[in-house]
Amino acid sequence: MEKVFASIITIGDELLIGQVIDTNSAWMAQELNKVGISIKHRLAVGDVREDIWQALDEESKHASLILITGGLGPTADDITKPLLCDYFGGKMITDQPTLDHIKTIFERVFKRPMGERNAKQAEVPDTCTVLPNEKGTAPGMLFKKDGKIFISLPGVPHEMKWIMTNKVIPIIPDLFQTGFIEHRTLLTAGIGESSLADLVQDIEEALPLHIKLAYLPNYGMVRMRLTGFGSDKSNLQKEVDAQFSLFKERVKEFLVIDEDLPLELVVGRLLKERDQTLATAESCTGGNIARMITSHAGASAYYKGSVVSYDNSVKQKVLHITDETLQTAGAVSEATVQQMAKSVLELMQTDYAIAVSGIMGPEGGTNEKPVGMVWVAVANKDRVQTKLFNFRFDRARNIELTSNNALNLLRIFIIETS
Repeated sequence: MEKVFASIITIGDELLIGQVIDTNSAWMAQELNKVGISIKHRLAVGDVREDIWQALDEESKHASLILITGGLGPTADDITKPLLCDYFGGKMITDQPTLDHIKTIFERVFKRPMGERNAKQAEVPDTCTVLPNEKGTAPGMLFKKDGKIFISLPGVPHEMKWIMTNKVIPIIPDLFQTGFIEHRTLLTAGIGESSLADLVQDIEEALPLHIKLAYLPNYGMVRMRLTGFGSDKSNLQKEVDAQFSLFKERVKEFLVIDEDLPLELVVGRLLKERDQTLATAESCTGGNIARMITSHAGASAYYKGSVVSYDNSVKQKVLHITDETLQTAGAVSEATVQQMAKSVLELMQTDYAIAVSGIMGPEGGTNEKPVGMVWVAVANKDRVQTKLFNFRFDRARNIELTSNNALNLLRIFIIETS
């Protein structure tokens, strides 16, 4: 069975200039992958008729399914719908169920009559199948041309996701004879991408053609993703699992987790399983570790809070770092992070603590303490463990590297002290 490929086209000048970050295509790709659709291309196109037309022509050469998001709003810069009408050789008609839906939204939600501009959102090319949008006013549209399927969706993320989940994904089996795609992911730390590749080279080279390995490095960690494609789901799962076991055994010294989870959730799971809690004292990361942890629902079960002691006065007044320590050892020192960890542990009454202090750059470094120098401490009531890191990158990357390495140090500390 051959793979079915899809291309995703996102439309809008705001995407090209970086004013809006495209999260739609990433989400769509993940959902399509779950039902056996492989992604050929993802591309962003501005609000230019000729460019959109060319993108449709070009992507239909490579993919059987072309998904388009954006350009379906009620304003003049939303040009997707009239373009699609011309592209598929139709004429505009009013879809009565969509018009009734829009009227209801304005009467019940906005408490005012529907305007003429909004009523035009119920107009669709007569060559399309309407995909109702219960979360907004712009419907989705499905077209067929030369054996290819084109689906146009709103650019508003929650509207697009509702139509994809409820109207598009359910009809994929009717539109295509897809195979099955299986992914397995493991997360490693403490080894670089090239060294990791050397470590597993013989296993990777022996992989069957329908199973591939990808390396995904990110801020001091490397994900290894094994992907298999096949027509028999049960057999494919067994094959991928068998190969995955070989990789897990080979990299066990560096293995963080054999699931596709971010490090902060791995740490959160360890704490939750043990009914334990964490607090952080952050200087150079400015609260980034706290942000990472609290970006996930349920973090309140194991995370109490942070002291962002960016200035020395906060280190002294809140975390009670002694003047002697700051004067003799300095803010970026082993002694300081040790005291920070102990103090926040007591202040927040938690089981564990992380403390970080360093020089993120691009200024502030000296010969003795260069940019990228970071001290990290992790602690419980019985023990404090410290580690010195020396990063060499820009400020943003140094902050992310510090955060990830601090969380990984805590992960190991929890396992060793439990």
